[in-house]
Amino acid sequence: MVIVDDSGVIRLVNAQTETLFGYPRRELLGRHIEVLVPERFRGHHPDHRLGYAASRQVRPMGAGLVLHGLRRDGREFPVEISLSPLETPEGLLISAAVRDVSERRAAEERFRALLEAAPDAMVIVDEAGAIQLVNAQTEALFGYAREDLLGRPVEVLVPERFRGHHSDFRHGYVVNRRARPMGAGLELYGLRRDGGEFPVEISLSPLETPDGTLVSAAIRDVTERKSAEEMLARLYEQQRHVALTLQRSLMGSPPDVPGMPTASRYFPARQGAGVGGDWFDLIPLGGGRVGVMVGDVMGRGLDAAAVMGQLRSASHALAKTGMPPWQLMRALDAVVSELPDQFVTCCYLVVDADAAEITMCSAGHLPVLLVTPGGEVTRLPVEVSVPLGVGEVPHHETRHTVEPGSVLALYTDGLVETPDSDIEGQVDGLAAALEKAVTTTDGLEAAADRLLAELLPDADDNPDDVTLLLVRIPDTPVTSQSMLLAADPSSVGAGRRFLRSTLTQWGRDDEQLRDTACLLTSELLSNAVNHSRGPVRLRLRQAGRELSVEVCDGSPVLPQARFAEPDAESGRGLLLVDSLAASWGTLPTAEGKAVWFSLPLPAPRTDRSPQHAPGRTPAQPPTESG
Repeated sequence: MVIVDDSGVIRLVNAQTETLFGYPRRELLGRHIEVLVPERFRGHHPDHRLGYAASRQVRPMGAGLVLHGLRRDGREFPVEISLSPLETPEGLLISAAVRDVSERRAAEERFRALLEAAPDAMVIVDEAGAIQLVNAQTEALFGYAREDLLGRPVEVLVPERFRGHHSDFRHGYVVNRRARPMGAGLELYGLRRDGGEFPVEISLSPLETPDGTLVSAAIRDVTERKSAEEMLARLYEQQRHVALTLQRSLMGSPPDVPGMPTASRYFPARQGAGVGGDWFDLIPLGGGRVGVMVGDVMGRGLDAAAVMGQLRSASHALAKTGMPPWQLMRALDAVVSELPDQFVTCCYLVVDADAAEITMCSAGHLPVLLVTPGGEVTRLPVEVSVPLGVGEVPHHETRHTVEPGSVLALYTDGLVETPDSDIEGQVDGLAAALEKAVTTTDGLEAAADRLLAELLPDADDNPDDVTLLLVRIPDTPVTSQSMLLAADPSSVGAGRRFLRSTLTQWGRDDEQLRDTACLLTSELLSNAVNHSRGPVRLRLRQAGRELSVEVCDGSPVLPQARFAEPDAESGRGLLLVDSLAASWGTLPTAEGKAVWFSLPLPAPRTDRSPQHAPGRTPAQPPTESG
């Protein structure tokens, strides 16, 4: 708010004026109002001011003009100004309410850009039916130049035989303002400048503006519209695209697992409802263990994709807790049982890369195929239970030792099932193709491509979703050391000495790494000694740029981090682990449990010579006891 006298001298301003223009109040009072006007407009500003003093009406200033203000730092900005006369004993004062409309102008520019980018002809009219805005598509569709349309009645675009009723339709829409198609059930036509008529579809939307309601009409030429069958096909493709986008979004991308090569493929169905409920996942579990999952929700379309998303999220979260396969299946079974009329086949494996051991559980899913390094393909033996959703049927897991370098193949029925074939024979065919693909190609990605090229020569016409996941058990030896300790307090010190010795043996002489690893190892060993039964196994693992430390004991009770009282002498161990480790977790084992943490390994030094401070000798490791 800026109040000036009839000579244009500023008499009063408010705090918003200071904020908007950047002037302290004292610098404005007594100065001419032109100090707030860009110099390029100052020549005409006194005439506008004097003209208003003569008319003395409440009105916007400069109607139809683009007005700008000038900040103290010299920057201009667009404004709206409303003027009001104030009669006082000292004479006439003029009150100017000034509003910064930079955001509104920017929004208007974005709106115009969107209007031009719209694929349809866009015509915006006021309540009286006068055309206010059109886009380039309107010019192309109706054959008019833009300047020939602005300000004219919208009826110029309507065939003369419909103009008598058009104004009634327009007025009816202004009364009932909502986004909807115009003339639902009617044949609508547009009129080109050359007099040619053409059928159109029109969608109307109200636009509320400070100057009143505008009506936006999106106009589409439907001359080349396909037959009813083609329209249904287009709607199907649209639904299919939405469903596929939803499914891929819900499925996500499995993370890369360092040291464990994988390859995955997913192809949506090209017939019927389009997509289904296939999913797969890789879940790093720590300590060289990885969870591998594949599943298939029975049914097709958006419902199946939505259920798939729920189950993938649930299974991923459950697997991260270290839950064994049979228990995870039971938990998922409870989830599916609460969904109406849903059945799901699923297979979950925990792969221990260091031990080359697989623990797996299958709920009605197809066999997992194993390719040995020698090229022999077998089905992993497992007790297959009923699909998830049947309920009250136990799920059993089995454990297998496999050769390092073996390849696991998990898949869904879209890869092997056809209406006129035996599923067992198709799985045998997959096994034969898998053997050739793995043994004659270099890498899993090439193997996956060759396998699908043989089994699905026409991937654009597959009737069902196709999912394939290949996982290779690492055949590169992982650097690891372990030792057994008694459940005795002296084992904590022995474990630290073993850790220091192993890190030195591996050339990991970084002092910070050693101290942090020793501290956290002491905490895990102390918990195992004090709260479980022996023996206790300490396992160290170096893979890539990561050091993993794992402590296994015979107690199945999983530890939980808790906050200790200020005067408590214990209870902070897992909080230290959580604060200092890059990651940590727990995992139930056949003997009890494993608690692990990982630390990043520093990059190796190019100069391996000892680095000591001048005048100092290397510190000797402290003597450890108890």
